Amino acid sequence: MFHPNNMQLAIRIPTSPTQDSTQYMQVDQSDSSCVVRNDTQNGGFAHAEYIFNFSKKLQEDLQTFGMKIKQHEDNIKFLKTQKSKLDESILDLQVILGKYNHSSGTPVAENEIHSHPQSDEETMQQIMQQEKSAAGIICKLSAHHSIQAYNIMLTKDVLGIVARLGKVDDDNLSRLLSEYLGMETMLAIVCRTYEGVKALEIYDKEGCINKSFGIHGLGASIGRNLDGRFLVICLEHLRPYVGDFIANDPQRRLDLIKPRLPNGECPPGFLGFAVNMIDIDSMHIFCLAANGYGLRETLFYSLFSRLQVYKTRADMLQALPCISDGALSLDGGIIKATGVFCLGNQEDVQLRFPKASMKSSLPENYIESARQIKELKWKKEKMIEDIKREHALLDNSKLNFDRKKAEFLKFLAESSSYAAQQQLSAKPERLTPR
Repeated sequence: MFHPNNMQLAIRIPTSPTQDSTQYMQVDQSDSSCVVRNDTQNGGFAHAEYIFNFSKKLQEDLQTFGMKIKQHEDNIKFLKTQKSKLDESILDLQVILGKYNHSSGTPVAENEIHSHPQSDEETMQQIMQQEKSAAGIICKLSAHHSIQAYNIMLTKDVLGIVARLGKVDDDNLSRLLSEYLGMETMLAIVCRTYEGVKALEIYDKEGCINKSFGIHGLGASIGRNLDGRFLVICLEHLRPYVGDFIANDPQRRLDLIKPRLPNGECPPGFLGFAVNMIDIDSMHIFCLAANGYGLRETLFYSLFSRLQVYKTRADMLQALPCISDGALSLDGGIIKATGVFCLGNQEDVQLRFPKASMKSSLPENYIESARQIKELKWKKEKMIEDIKREHALLDNSKLNFDRKKAEFLKFLAESSSYAAQQQLSAKPERLTPR
């Protein structure tokens, strides 16, 4: 911003509005006294006063326009901050209400296979079809030998299989999250403590697996010989999320900081974080691990971290500068990690998270939350209009400032040009020798 303060001016003004001849004077803006040098001294002080008042008025005009510019810039900054808060509140409520289904206008994957959402029973059947897997053995025991299984020391600390510990309301999103994790992770066994992990596999003195004990022996007893490796996740050894939770959310979703583009805006098409799009049974929300944490802040935070979900690939790619822990889009795009892209068509994932029931996925105050979303969106629209209006006022103030600045610079240039001519034409005084 241009601030013409404390400047010494050589200023040209006409002696009268109709007179062609011109008088010049030098004005020091930091001094109230003005020295006038011309051939005619009469009226010099009047001209000096005129020059002083004229230059002062120019400065005041510039200062006024400058203050208006700053005021509009501050207003725009404040309105954008308030709009960002509204965006975050709307996103939080939408995640809670599960507003990420196809009926809400969300794009579907290019090669999505049209099928009904998978139920919990169907998910269990998919797991049990993996006959030579540890997860298949655990599910078979819980399905057909539940009483005996939970009385066995081996399985008392087993919480379940990853694929059955969370539910997702939208089938397409369920497929994407399952594909992102991969079959091996979806079949991982989850234990509360490390003691439960050690009970699953017993070794002899040579360090070889003793297949008569542990889950190997249990599988053999029901006609399922375990072959190959399998994952086991120990909740008490996971590094949990230690931040805040979304207020008044019965699902205790994590209050994660929304991504921001370099301009400070939330990326277009951002729907939320994958870890918050998993529905968890009420018995698994609180104090599951020995350290007192629930499934969301331990298991699912470890699996998804801050994985972001977007409407489209285009939205996801536009948000690359603010993606730190991977992202996926509802039309099939996947970024595993920073710089690691999954290309090609979406896989036909059979094993996926079951669909959450309407009763468990919606909070008790669903109608009130829906009303709040509608109200927040109305406020956001009004705020967008206010921002547009402030931008128009800002542009007008900048235009007026530039015009006044040009006028002032022209004023300075003409005065400086005359001052230089006067210095060249001035004769030095002769010294008279004594």
